Amino acid sequence: MKRIILAVAGLLLVACLNSQTLEEIVKKYSDANKLDKISTLSTIKMTAKTSAMGNEMVVETFMKNPNKVKIVTTVSGQEIVLAFDGAKGYMINPMMGAGVVEMDPAQAKQQIANRSFFQNNLVNSFKNGLLSLEPEEKVNDKPAYKIKESLDGGNYIYHFIDKVTFLPLKLTANVSQQGQTFIVDSYLSDFTETNGILVPMKTTQSISSMGMEMVTTIEKIEVNIPMEDSIFKLK
Repeated sequence: MKRIILAVAGLLLVACLNSQTLEEIVKKYSDANKLDKISTLSTIKMTAKTSAMGNEMVVETFMKNPNKVKIVTTVSGQEIVLAFDGAKGYMINPMMGAGVVEMDPAQAKQQIANRSFFQNNLVNSFKNGLLSLEPEEKVNDKPAYKIKESLDGGNYIYHFIDKVTFLPLKLTANVSQQGQTFIVDSYLSDFTETNGILVPMKTTQSISSMGMEMVTTIEKIEVNIPMEDSIFKLK
């Protein structure tokens, strides 16, 4: 009986030692992903290529601290532009035959503002009380912490954090677009330190309901380059 009690006590001790609070996980995530370095930068520009359904697109993302973002996607010689000037979101999509369109605030935040490295990170979301710790899961056989981030309009993102490296392995988000909601899984890999910041150079996204997969590979990262506020205002 004494041995059984000691064994149970030992298991409970191991469980306590291995458990992490949400605050501890976010702190280790911040350290591993060098978020303190990102916060000191003024601008970030990324140039990437995205392959989807046999098509290849060039994507340029401009980010200015604290909350300005512009994304230019070139498809078959045409540019689709999304921009957030810190207050409003705008879109230009020549394939829809429209000029500059002001976006719904919730949609602009989800599709544009949340793509800023300066704003969209677990540290800010934790400070704003948007995170909750879910039961752990495995991603590609790797044990991962699962954190739910609650967004406006009932939307959410699940963050899967590697229990060993504290780097993100996967994101699962419900994305609302044109009256429809899709579940998008994003797998992050090839983490590389560039200009003092750690970035997943490859992201594979899948939308199971559409049978669609996109692979984005970052080719160039520039930091602290000049960016006028005017480039984020489309009208």
